[in-house]
Amino acid sequence: MTIDAQTRTYQVVTYGCQMNNHDSERIAGLLEAAGYTPHTADEQADLVVFNTCAVRENADNRLYGNLGHLAPVKAAHPGMQIAVGGCMAQKDRDTITKRAPWVDVVFGTHNIGKLPVLLERARIEHEAQVEIVEALEAFPSTLPTRRESPYSAWVSISVGCNNTCTFCIVPQLRGKETDRRPGDVLAEIRALVDDGVQEITLLGQNVNTYGVEFGDRLAFGKLLRACGAVDGLQRIRFTSPHPAAFTDDVIAAMAETPTVMPSLHMPLQSGSDRVLKAMRRSYRSERYLGIIERVRAAMPHAAITTDIIVGFPGETEADFAETLRVAQASRFAAAFTFQYSIRPGTPAATMPDQVPKQVVQERYERLVDLVGDLAWRENQKLIGTQVEVLFAAGEGRKDAATARVSGRARDNRLVHVAVPDGAERPRPGDIGLATISYAAPHHLVADGGVTSLRRTRGGDAWDARHTPQKRLVGLGLPTLAATPRG
Repeated sequence: MTIDAQTRTYQVVTYGCQMNNHDSERIAGLLEAAGYTPHTADEQADLVVFNTCAVRENADNRLYGNLGHLAPVKAAHPGMQIAVGGCMAQKDRDTITKRAPWVDVVFGTHNIGKLPVLLERARIEHEAQVEIVEALEAFPSTLPTRRESPYSAWVSISVGCNNTCTFCIVPQLRGKETDRRPGDVLAEIRALVDDGVQEITLLGQNVNTYGVEFGDRLAFGKLLRACGAVDGLQRIRFTSPHPAAFTDDVIAAMAETPTVMPSLHMPLQSGSDRVLKAMRRSYRSERYLGIIERVRAAMPHAAITTDIIVGFPGETEADFAETLRVAQASRFAAAFTFQYSIRPGTPAATMPDQVPKQVVQERYERLVDLVGDLAWRENQKLIGTQVEVLFAAGEGRKDAATARVSGRARDNRLVHVAVPDGAERPRPGDIGLATISYAAPHHLVADGGVTSLRRTRGGDAWDARHTPQKRLVGLGLPTLAATPRG
């Protein structure tokens, strides 16, 4: 049956980092402004949009595998369309329609706003539309947005990256850093808070280089303080800072602004100075450890997380031992660990001394074991302490079976909280206190329930606006799958 253009449904499938997730909210907002509606879990969407990542090797395999699964689905649904955007679209361009000629639209990271027009053009001309531009046409925050969460939101303060890390293709795909003016950022935050948002996460490829365009190297610390003055905002987070640009004024702003959370995600990538130099990471291990020492001096209970790459070309056992040393000294609350994968177009792809897969795997397993042990030890220190939890949807996989609710403490640790029979059940967006009774490497448990529960506007908005997270029919893939950045 041919699809009625007035009743078209859509599904957005996202791979990658928080920046991609935020872009997907804009894609959804654009589509709804153009008359599309979200598909329901028991139906096939009339439009499927893949918002892609190009940071890891398996991103290619996932995309083309899922496109292959959709080919017969599209053949059975006349009028169905498929679009591919994001970093891989910016990189592969015409390759996508050559490998998957049933794709209707390919658009890049700089022209998200053109998607509805390209879809309509593809429908009228019965021909794939590939449009990739090399520079940002307009800052994406000017586009309509359909947020997944009514109580938590991302706010982009910059896009692009000025670094030249040898393993990373992001600067080629998202361009040079472009900063928003502070007034525009704060105006967006105030509008979000007026809409019930209690927690915002400031996004940038390197958030702490914010201000480079308008010549203020202290702009990020000032922005944190200004965000802290927004009435009604409960929590402020940011990701990800670059160690080379991390300055003491940012630490002071974090420590002195109550609504800036005591958590820091700061990519390490390697603990070896020799490997960091080969990566073109413009800091060394002692600088990294010095930042952590100063953060903990100002905020003793801060939780610090990181990204680490194992098996970068030329990495020796001695280099890897340095990574273990720095991880041990850093006492990470969590680490996103990755096995190095070749990304065509990056300098590292052609470097000599690529590390054998079996060596990388063995080192990776050792690092995962160490980080898990460190995280467990850090979490055990919290047993018996009281934490403030912002309850969230989708955090606990077994919440229904265990009668628990889940959320994030101020330091961003995941907390599962029991709800005794007859007790008031927190909603996503509500805030309460809980006493930790058990610690695991990746989560905390509070069996004693919630005290001082605050029913919030965010919780009210969840009740009024909640729609379950959609899944791509037949593929079993969640709508949003976050991957931290470097």
